[in-house]
Amino acid sequence: MDRSLFRNLFSPAALACFVLTAGIGFGLDQWSKVAAFSKLADAIIQEPGGQVVPIGDRTQPFIPGLIEFHVTANRGAVFGMGQGQRTLFVGVSLAAIVFIFYLFLSSGRQRIYQIILGMLLAGVLGNLYDRMKYGYVRDMIHALPNWPHAFPWIFNVADSLLCTGVFLMIVYSLFQHPENIKQTQPA
Repeated sequence: MDRSLFRNLFSPAALACFVLTAGIGFGLDQWSKVAAFSKLADAIIQEPGGQVVPIGDRTQPFIPGLIEFHVTANRGAVFGMGQGQRTLFVGVSLAAIVFIFYLFLSSGRQRIYQIILGMLLAGVLGNLYDRMKYGYVRDMIHALPNWPHAFPWIFNVADSLLCTGVFLMIVYSLFQHPENIKQTQPA
């Protein structure tokens, strides 16, 4: 195996970009979930059909008409699809973590790219933690609440990190040309 693949494991700059971004993102995600659920839900129960429901849930406006906080328990994935497929989502999350680490190891000195990978890792870890500990993902951010048909989904910080990270990865790949990547790879 190529030894240069492991150089980023010993690069303080690469590790700082990747690990600090992932750690800060994961911490912000978990803090926001604890804060929202402790303030807006009295309890979480599981109904006989397996549906997980916050009890006594309240809505807290953040930016009136644009963003409000409203807790929900999502047993699915993106946009609530695949309800109850916990094992599948845990497996996909573990595969994503392995792939993100591979991308980090092969990222050379592309610091912006390493920050983007840290965002993706934070998002995956945040939702994986919820699935493993609670059996569902804690969501609480509702954008555009006055237009429920335009954007009915409730999401969390981890989802935001994932979506932003994927968007930034696409934009980064459009502007990062292969000859520039070769120049940033370690010798």
